Amino acid sequence: MTLPDGASAGASASALPDERWRDLLHTRATNPGAVRQAYATRKRRPQLLSDQGTLFLVAADHPARGALGVGEDPLAMADRRTLLDRLLVALANPAVDGILGTPDIVEELLLLGALHDKVVFGSMNRGGLAGADWEIDDRFTGYDARTLVDCGLDGGKMLLRLVDSDPGTIPTLQACADAVTDLAAYGLVAMVEPLPYTRSEGKLVLQKDPASLARAVTVASGLGTTSAHTWLKLPSTDSAAVLGATTLPVVVLGGVPSGDPAADLASWGRTLRHDVVRGLVVGRTLLYPPDGDVGAAVEAAAKVLEAAK
Repeated sequence: MTLPDGASAGASASALPDERWRDLLHTRATNPGAVRQAYATRKRRPQLLSDQGTLFLVAADHPARGALGVGEDPLAMADRRTLLDRLLVALANPAVDGILGTPDIVEELLLLGALHDKVVFGSMNRGGLAGADWEIDDRFTGYDARTLVDCGLDGGKMLLRLVDSDPGTIPTLQACADAVTDLAAYGLVAMVEPLPYTRSEGKLVLQKDPASLARAVTVASGLGTTSAHTWLKLPSTDSAAVLGATTLPVVVLGGVPSGDPAADLASWGRTLRHDVVRGLVVGRTLLYPPDGDVGAAVEAAAKVLEAAK
């Protein structure tokens, strides 16, 4: 198989061939005003949910906090051309409602014309760099509420890692509460991802037991001056106690790929059947499947969502 000049194996499907890639680089270097124009002329979808009442987003905000690894490749998400190529493949599936990303990735997809009639969520706090000593003090370094409004996006997402032994949790809690309040004032969705962690031998370990997850749900649900526009982004779970802890809309996060796509799909499917769960927000698991077939991975996830709802 012959790859385009300068392309990596992940770009071999040619969703982002040489000419299109070079046009993007040229625009980046010569016409920064094209970004503002692309925001202004994006065709917005009139409703957040699909006709089936679901939401299926592809997440691509990992690189901004230095989380680049997938499986045994510590730099899988570092190659921007490959990442964009895979995102273009995913977004081409009509079952995919849109994207969750940081400004750089959203703007690149805008310049590539890939976000018309799609839902776009902007990632807000990326300052808790993966592996950093201050990781839990997750500063807001991406979109803010006013910019999301000005750019015509559909909502903002924030990560809230709860570590009782780490005081960095406190400023992150406050910042997320402020963001929920600000987004609600503009009528935009605040997608909060509350994840309970503990430290073991210096490493952060996600707590997946029902008691820890249910506690995280109740903490996130009460953030800000109103919960009218709050959604929760949660790990897949079979626990009725976790999903029964809120009336807020929930989307299932993909999390770290397990290496077993069938098991991941089955887990998501079980969670999707709960009444409060509205959809999926999945990144690395779909963009970097073990067999490299992004289109097939996205289609499989879309079928699981459809079957559950």
